[in-house]
Amino acid sequence: MVENSRPLDALNNARNKRVIIELKNGKQYLGKLTAFDIHINIVLEEAEEKENGELKRKLGVVFIRGDTIIMISPA
Repeated sequence: MVENSRPLDALNNARNKRVIIELKNGKQYLGKLTAFDIHINIVLEEAEEKENGELKRKLGVVFIRGDTIIMISPA
């Protein structure tokens, strides 16, 4: 089986690495991906909220609902 052959495989490979998550409302969250489920609900540690590319606030641990996410990318 080819590595990253399914979307959840790609997420699993990103576990414990820094990712950028963009939401439907335009906000971005940067942090270490620690957990996710089949609905792509995500837990980030050391999370920072960014808006228009600028740091808004440091949040620590956050839970992001999968249905609000439009993009997940390695940081």
